Amino acid sequence: MANNKDFKVKNGIQPTAYHEGLGTVTSGSVGYGLTAAFYTGTRADINVSAVCEGITFKPDGTKIFIAEISSDSIYQYPLSTAWDITTLGASSGFSVATEDSQPRGVEFNSNGTKMYVVGTADSDINQYSLSTAWDVTTASFDSVTFSVASQGTQPRAIKFKPDGTKMYIADADTDGVFQYSLSTAYDLSTASYDSVSLDVSSQEATVSGLDISGDGTQLFIVGGVSDSIHKYNLSTAYDLSTATYSNESFSFSSETATPLDIFFFDDGDSLFMLASDDFVYQYSTVLNTNTLDLSTGSVFEITPTSDIQINLSNPASSGTVSQATLLLDQAGAGSYDVESATYANKSFSVATEESGPQAMHFKSDGTQFFLVGNTDTVRSYSLSTAWDISTTSYDSKSISVNAQNSIPLSVHVKSDGTKFYMLGTGTGGDAVYSYSMSTAYDLSTASYDSVSFSVATQTTSPQAMWFKPDGTTMYIASSTVVYQYTLSTAWNISTASYASKSFTTSTQDTNMDGLTFKSDGTKVYMTGVTNDNVYQYSLSTAWDISTASYDSIALDTSSESGDPRSLQLSSDGKVLMVLGTANDTVYQYNASAAATITYPSTLEWPSGTAPTSPAIGDTDVLTFTTSDGGTSYQAVQAIDGAS
Repeated sequence: MANNKDFKVKNGIQPTAYHEGLGTVTSGSVGYGLTAAFYTGTRADINVSAVCEGITFKPDGTKIFIAEISSDSIYQYPLSTAWDITTLGASSGFSVATEDSQPRGVEFNSNGTKMYVVGTADSDINQYSLSTAWDVTTASFDSVTFSVASQGTQPRAIKFKPDGTKMYIADADTDGVFQYSLSTAYDLSTASYDSVSLDVSSQEATVSGLDISGDGTQLFIVGGVSDSIHKYNLSTAYDLSTATYSNESFSFSSETATPLDIFFFDDGDSLFMLASDDFVYQYSTVLNTNTLDLSTGSVFEITPTSDIQINLSNPASSGTVSQATLLLDQAGAGSYDVESATYANKSFSVATEESGPQAMHFKSDGTQFFLVGNTDTVRSYSLSTAWDISTTSYDSKSISVNAQNSIPLSVHVKSDGTKFYMLGTGTGGDAVYSYSMSTAYDLSTASYDSVSFSVATQTTSPQAMWFKPDGTTMYIASSTVVYQYTLSTAWNISTASYASKSFTTSTQDTNMDGLTFKSDGTKVYMTGVTNDNVYQYSLSTAWDISTASYDSIALDTSSESGDPRSLQLSSDGKVLMVLGTANDTVYQYNASAAATITYPSTLEWPSGTAPTSPAIGDTDVLTFTTSDGGTSYQAVQAIDGAS
């Protein structure tokens, strides 16, 4: 960043320039960050046709343990790769039916030689010994039971302090978490109620799961009414009487309506959730931090690419004023977020060259795109700023494809720019045609290869085409079905054959007209002309269209691009381009949500509440002032929405 910052603002404040010394911003991360949580797309079927209730892991991540109430058993599953739930192995189990017919939660002592099962049949906890550590098949009942019925009749989850001297029980009857002490570590026979509890009913009406951070300063609960996990801060570690709600939560509703239990990886970077569908889902819970070092300067600039917390360090000693000005730019966080996509107020009309454009395809670096339309011509355009459609200009380069097909509908460029492919459905048949460029991406050097491939056996109304980046797989979309083809020689369509794989999209739109994939092949996106929407689908097996399912996510483009015919996401998934024929224009969307910015409790805002994060493309100016050595800061949003 240059040693100044000039910008105009939206709210009437005069333009400002900052010339003070620039300070150092240090990046870091912390775990247990619910504000930054997201589903990683990883889940595992635990293969129990029953009712699973509780989950915990072996500390080294090589086993999962599940409490299951239909068979009244505790099951264990090995993981061949630690903490990788996709490497789940076959289960083995131990019945606890003699002690409790409704086991709801399971926990172990620190070395895996003791197991504790909480159940609702008798509202108690039962203690077991394992002759082989962490192997539930070697368990035997210790004839030790501890009742929690006086606190609640629906105990659902159990958690211990790592040293075994404290125990916590979540109860669905009272919607409370209760604290107990064990005078002998991990010995239930020495347990007693501390007369300390936490009422969580304001956040969850049926609490079913519980976990505590490794340092005991954060407690988490989950339940099926709010479908969310909620966090509480403990000012004294492991002391529930000091717990307060953090106002941080994360919804699991996109994956399940009934989350049952939770477990954090030791450092809090990952969260595992057990759902009523017998799947375990994995989430990232890393909260990135940016710390302003006040000893290095007075002006700072941050452009977050993910949700972050802003911290301050090294202020002047108490009695001396320290002040910092922060220029907080918003570039957006995440990627491939079609659900949260917003119009970027950027577009480019191709009407001068093409009336009735049908499809476009961008070079992977976003500096060029090819266009095909009703003039039976493929043209190229260049972007002076990558993936910024407002910087587009026509290359004055084109090639007629009319001799091959009179109704060209789609175009796709090989990843190295030496070939492009045209899909047509007019004179010449329902086919894909191959062209070569002797100079990469230069249409003036293009010529027809005299090679084509008919898709008429599958569809007589093809609309869109896409290739896997390695050229070994091709996809053809009709108005209601996507078909998959295999190329035995990459990028050689003469070697193509139908893979006998397809996916029907008619439930979403009966006139699909555009097709593109996420770079890793786990998502596919389509434009529907009937409803003017972009639709999102997930593939459980990457690049296998037969494994696609609708994500129930649709982006309405009608306000900008009526009749959306083609679409493409940038290589990093942050930009979405949509071609609409209503106005012969390419429109640009932000495919990432605005990064969420949080602040430490030492910052005191005039309203008592921190300001919302700036919108994408905007800059907020914030000031922080302390005179007590950083015990507290006066925080002010000086400018809201600079651009």
